[in-house]
Amino acid sequence: MSTPDTGVVVGDDGLARPAWAAVDPLLREYYDTEWGMPVRDEQGMYERITLEAFQAGLSWATILRKRPAFREAFANFDPDVVATYDDADVERLLNNAGIVRNKAKILAAINNAQATIKLRDKGGLVDFVWSFQPDETPHPHTVDEIPTKSPESLALSKAMRKEGFTFVGPTTMYALMEASGIVDTHLVDSHRRGSSGVWPS
Repeated sequence: MSTPDTGVVVGDDGLARPAWAAVDPLLREYYDTEWGMPVRDEQGMYERITLEAFQAGLSWATILRKRPAFREAFANFDPDVVATYDDADVERLLNNAGIVRNKAKILAAINNAQATIKLRDKGGLVDFVWSFQPDETPHPHTVDEIPTKSPESLALSKAMRKEGFTFVGPTTMYALMEASGIVDTHLVDSHRRGSSGVWPS
């Protein structure tokens, strides 16, 4: 059952979700348990930055289905391990049908692992990303009202590039901020609105 004036879909469990999370069981589970929850550990934040970069031009469902293979291929997104990957590892990854075989994105993942390690001298990746949390969060009633970037995501993108990160454009950084709880773009009538504890419902 869809509610046109709010943009949510009420599922067979009686819970309201956006259409993108209402049908596919994998997306629904991700939405209900993970998306928008605060990420406060380096490995988790590095994983999300990496997967958001790989997602560019693709559907999130594609990335989510491949995430177990990504985790295996990238040492569970341990930056200390990925930072040491060499040409042989790049070749191995390019031959791995379980992941997205894009050389530029693979090289970005390795580069960003190295940049993550360097950021430890400045307080670390997590605090760096969270320092761009805005004073307010959107209150969208429909998916069309959700921004795709913000002044904060533009600033974060610029700052990340300055620290040596790649594939961190403002739209990608806004998606990161949504996924990791820095902003809450759950629809106002979704059952997940305010679930992060960072923002009131």
